Amino acid sequence: MRTLGAAAVIAVVPVTALVALIAMDWAPVRPTLLAIVMTLIAALLLAVRWSRDVELLAEGVRRIGSDEAFPRGEPVLPGMQGLGVDLERLARRMAARSAQFEQLRRTDTTVVERLPDPLIVLAEDRSVRRANSAARAAFGADMPAVLRHPDLRVAIDRAFGAGIIQTAEVTLPVPVPREVHAAVVPMDPPIVDGGRAVVVLSDRSRERAVERMRADFVANVSHELRTPLASLIGFIDTLRGPASDDPPAQQRFLGIMAEQTARMNRLIDDLLSLSRIELIEHQAPSGTVELPELVGRLAAGFEPRLKARSLTLDLHVADDLPAVIGDADQLTQVLQNLLDNAVKYGRERGTVRLEIATALGGRSGVLLTVADQGAGIPREHLPRLTERFYRVDAGRSRAAGGTGLGLAIVKHIVNRHRGQLSIESEEGIGTTVSVWLPQTVARAVATDVRA
Repeated sequence: MRTLGAAAVIAVVPVTALVALIAMDWAPVRPTLLAIVMTLIAALLLAVRWSRDVELLAEGVRRIGSDEAFPRGEPVLPGMQGLGVDLERLARRMAARSAQFEQLRRTDTTVVERLPDPLIVLAEDRSVRRANSAARAAFGADMPAVLRHPDLRVAIDRAFGAGIIQTAEVTLPVPVPREVHAAVVPMDPPIVDGGRAVVVLSDRSRERAVERMRADFVANVSHELRTPLASLIGFIDTLRGPASDDPPAQQRFLGIMAEQTARMNRLIDDLLSLSRIELIEHQAPSGTVELPELVGRLAAGFEPRLKARSLTLDLHVADDLPAVIGDADQLTQVLQNLLDNAVKYGRERGTVRLEIATALGGRSGVLLTVADQGAGIPREHLPRLTERFYRVDAGRSRAAGGTGLGLAIVKHIVNRHRGQLSIESEEGIGTTVSVWLPQTVARAVATDVRA
């Protein structure tokens, strides 16, 4: 219909003129009618070509608008050819600009993705538009909970309302406690993907931990070293004075001094170990650990101590245990501390059970269990066993060579592996300490011990 309409428009003037000539007898009828027919045919052919060219150019405009390739074919009519060339040139320019824009967009995405600090882009409704790899690794599914933190929420609302950068110091409880400096940057105009604000979270946990450790180290060391140092000073004064000519007393005093020195050395080693663990506690491990191999080597190393107390090690390792993600040295330290406690506080001539199995109860992961048959721990002491220097029986602990830091070290290592530590004990029956580590991070360790 559009082609016929175009033909009618083209032919209306000449056909009307020819009809008028016939009406006024100014031209012979037959030749004039023939001319009218020829005019109509020529108009129809021209209209067909015109319609084709218009459709071609219209398709070209549509494709330019949708970033598609310009259609093949050239307009037939001379006037249309120039317009076609202009449209094709425009299409090439638009394609070049679109490619440049896409390159800039990819560059922007790459820069954001590779930033070392977590970065989250928020939409107008405060929903997460996107997050970089650091944010996904740090928070994962907990990201909405992080953004709902009251202090961070206030900073976000202020940034949206005032249109200027807002900052906040935030302590995040998930997935492990962390201290974070948050900067909320409003974006006006918005980002291409619709983001209206960018939240940058800089983890300051390490710096804060260093500050706390300086204070804690001085307080803890001064407290724990005061007694052995006082003993050493007293024995030195005795050896210089009354016992200067008493060889038997000198040998006895030197033995006690050696024990006190060894205790101070263990204490300093444990304090340094705990400090190192706390510095990296917020960083989940990325290595792979074969737990059966690790436990086998560790159990072999405990044989002399087990024999010294006439203890039997009941070891059970499941056959289908997968490799877990974790720090082999730290997991060794966890098992070593737990087995050490089981040997120290277990009943002489009793049994220490060490079991590694797949976690049950709907939780994926690995569970290590170490249990002793010792005197057990009163229930009121259980919640505080992982505190630094907390001892149920201080005298017995020091006599056994304990520093009071074993379970504190275990707790922080398990936290770094995103696991869970639980301690169960019954007086007269024994103690079991359990550490569960999720399969995707490093699995569980259940053990039996005391600080």
